[in-house]
Amino acid sequence: MTDALDLGRRRAPYRVKGWHVGAAVVGFFAVVIGVDAAFVTMALRTYPGEVSKTPYEDGVAFNRRLTQEAAQAELGWEAVAAAKPGAVEIELADRQGRPLAGLSVTARLSRPATEVGAQNLMLKEISPGVYAAPFAADGWWDLSAKAADRQGRTFEARRRLSWP
Repeated sequence: MTDALDLGRRRAPYRVKGWHVGAAVVGFFAVVIGVDAAFVTMALRTYPGEVSKTPYEDGVAFNRRLTQEAAQAELGWEAVAAAKPGAVEIELADRQGRPLAGLSVTARLSRPATEVGAQNLMLKEISPGVYAAPFAADGWWDLSAKAADRQGRTFEARRRLSWP
């Protein structure tokens, strides 16, 4: 018995034609371009790409920093910073490993992700070449220290410290 809808006609097998492939390619790229456009729009709305309000001044400061780092490398001073219980300690030595005594040492401690709670410290020499200041904290902190001698030579060091 034949199917009532068949009526004796057989359908031709489905064949993929050129326009099918073309439509699939166009559809694929339309989806990709649409998603990319949405992501670009969201990115530009949330972050305009402006990193600094003063890019020229930042560039000049960077060049000064490079000059300072070159002068610092000539000095050959080394710094070791440590997070001690209730204090921050910095040990400074010259190229030969001799302690650098009689320096003026300042430091700034700030959280890695925010300036909230940042502190400026004046470190005192507790033994030849070893400088310390009280600092009660926990967690990770970024240390930016600056040491200067009586001749005006300066040394800067940055370290990330952790207190339990």
